[in-house]
Amino acid sequence: MVYQIAHALVEETFRHFRQCGRGEEECQMLWLSPWSRPETITQVVHPKHVAHFGGFVVEESWLNAFWCELADADLGIRLQAHTHPRHAFHSATDDSFPIIHTPGFLSLVIPDFALGPVGFKEAYLTELQTDGRWREVAIEDRLVLT
Repeated sequence: MVYQIAHALVEETFRHFRQCGRGEEECQMLWLSPWSRPETITQVVHPKHVAHFGGFVVEESWLNAFWCELADADLGIRLQAHTHPRHAFHSATDDSFPIIHTPGFLSLVIPDFALGPVGFKEAYLTELQTDGRWREVAIEDRLVLT
């Protein structure tokens, strides 16, 4: 699927990355869309998490409550975005612990703790396959800025 996202939501994602990570820790954002229009990202959410230089852990109590909020609002998580300290790639930890385990789910990694220009330059996008493995996909094949 190709997702459309407003540039303002990408800017909001970077703003949270920079505030939360402060150029020192990884951070995660979740991109949501309604089930009635899954191709249109309408919200970005900053999960409550504990972070460090090389990773983060989403707080279980927050995540449990969030699943209920998603159901009540008729929304789904379409993409998880997070930062890495240097180059963007999908680590073994990233591969093993996605927030969604459904084929077609996307994971976007932003390099340099998102301290560079807002956008997808040097970013890495990967998609969960039916066999449970991740495969890199071209960003322009899955994400359209509006």
